[in-house]
Amino acid sequence: MLAVLGLALLIDFSLGEPPLQVHPTAWMGWLTTRLCRVALRCDPRTQRAYGAFLSLAIILIFAGGAYLLLEAAARLFGDPIQIAIAAVLLKSTFSIRLMYRYAAQLASAVRRSDYTQARAILRHIVRRDPEQLNDCQVISAGVETIAESTADGITSPLFYFALFGIPGAFAYRAINTLDSMVGYKTPDFVNIGWFPARLDSIANWLPARLTALLTVLSAIFLPGSASDSWRILLRDRNRTESWNAGWLMSAMAGALKVKLEKPGSYTLGDPNQSLTEEHLTRAARAMLLNTVLFLFFVVIPVMMTVRMARLRIG
Repeated sequence: MLAVLGLALLIDFSLGEPPLQVHPTAWMGWLTTRLCRVALRCDPRTQRAYGAFLSLAIILIFAGGAYLLLEAAARLFGDPIQIAIAAVLLKSTFSIRLMYRYAAQLASAVRRSDYTQARAILRHIVRRDPEQLNDCQVISAGVETIAESTADGITSPLFYFALFGIPGAFAYRAINTLDSMVGYKTPDFVNIGWFPARLDSIANWLPARLTALLTVLSAIFLPGSASDSWRILLRDRNRTESWNAGWLMSAMAGALKVKLEKPGSYTLGDPNQSLTEEHLTRAARAMLLNTVLFLFFVVIPVMMTVRMARLRIG
């Protein structure tokens, strides 16, 4: 397990994302889109039931497929090849380098006052329409996304890998992809997406809170304020509609000593400083440190605990 984790991290930092044609997350999105078409004209009750069926089917297909692939690799090729395949599969469930690159590109565009480019970059990483945001809100959306994506895109899949191996990481990635595809309160998806959105909230509940607490801790080692991070986390964590996003974003807002705002939805933190590109850079560095802390304080201890439990049972 440690070899798989280490190799997966090495692949992420050195090579980045696999091509979309072979990326499991892209396949999850493709299959979700096509299966959703079946239910778009159904009545609301049927759509809600179909949303639950869709979620369970996508999870089973991809988590089960990953398990069968690794079993076949072990029997046909032995442990070294299985470890290599497992590492490639695990890497496809998280994205550290990609998120850091987006943060750096966004910070660079803001530094040049090129908000047209900044909005174009932001469109890749947020749900909201960047064209409706003023310059300060563009930066805020970037910082919020970095904070939330630390859990969605990094710590949560690693947490479920530590608990359940590659199938666990794939199950989480399927849940999160379903939420990003259909977890909207729009006329088309309000019923289909209810179950995937709730499942995603449940899956992220513990990893998000652990990551938020590590954001407070990371503020001790990076330029920031751990005391403000803790204070704002306690005060503002429930101001968002999401069960989990408020924890991550409020901890980041306090650490950076800024106000983060989604117009018409929430305001987190205190307006101590004007948002600048430097806050995007600092948020990205906090994301990296949070990942390291999460690996050492959560992932590795959980992996060791699971291994010891299996040895006792065996």
